[in-house]
Amino acid sequence: MYIIKRSIILNISELLVNGKHLLKDIEDGNIKARILLEYILKLSREKIVSNPNIEVSDNNVESYLNKINDIKNGMPIQYITNKQEFMKLNFYVDKNVLIPQPDTEILVEKAIEICNNHGNDIKILDLCTGSGAIGISIAKNIKNAKVYATDIKNTVIDIAKQNAKQNNVDNIEFIVSDMFENIQEKDFDIIVSNPPYIETDVIKTLPTEVRNEPIIALDGGKDGLKFYKIILSEYKKYLKKDGYLLLEIGYNQAKSVGELINLNYSIIEDLAGNDRVIIIKGW
Repeated sequence: MYIIKRSIILNISELLVNGKHLLKDIEDGNIKARILLEYILKLSREKIVSNPNIEVSDNNVESYLNKINDIKNGMPIQYITNKQEFMKLNFYVDKNVLIPQPDTEILVEKAIEICNNHGNDIKILDLCTGSGAIGISIAKNIKNAKVYATDIKNTVIDIAKQNAKQNNVDNIEFIVSDMFENIQEKDFDIIVSNPPYIETDVIKTLPTEVRNEPIIALDGGKDGLKFYKIILSEYKKYLKKDGYLLLEIGYNQAKSVGELINLNYSIIEDLAGNDRVIIIKGW
């Protein structure tokens, strides 16, 4: 628990200094302390900076310090604020869905590029949609696209629907489905997926913050390839012969996923130089 003398916390500046100190051993602790203060006080960053001497109520101090303690114990700040930015859009997230990561934007940007070169109306399938970040971002940017997004749990699909609504995206349909199981449509131009791909035994070694995300969205089976095997064995039934399959992969999975593919494929690296997206064109 936090240890701090209430009498010295009088204003925004002092509370923020204490928050940063308490999170000094946490990755991006200063940023998280600031974001949390903005959330608790319902003030913008600009207001926080320009009004450092505003006194903070006892209730807000208590709430802030309790949430700081949650972060110290591994709670992702996104699950506290229920917010994550992705592709310049804001997404609601909670413990039911994976937190969208910047590396996944590479997959979305490539899908958008393909759509822009397509010209005609385009049909896209997003498997394992989670918060809906991938499918919604594509649909938002490509007005002539019809996106179908799937996930296995009703609670997850409800969150994705909420995110589509708050981002004013209506050219997307959500389907509760275990992978391809309930997909009635065929002849997709693009299939995209960021499936669970972490090896089961590796999950327990991950940082606490990551392990607080839903295991079902992380666990790719014993070898991390469970869902790639399903997708690669089924996708041809749903993808046009000249269509594209885009898969996000773990930084060390290009070779193992590549060995499952009997066609030519290309790889896109992320900003850190790690293999991140596999692309298969046609079959």
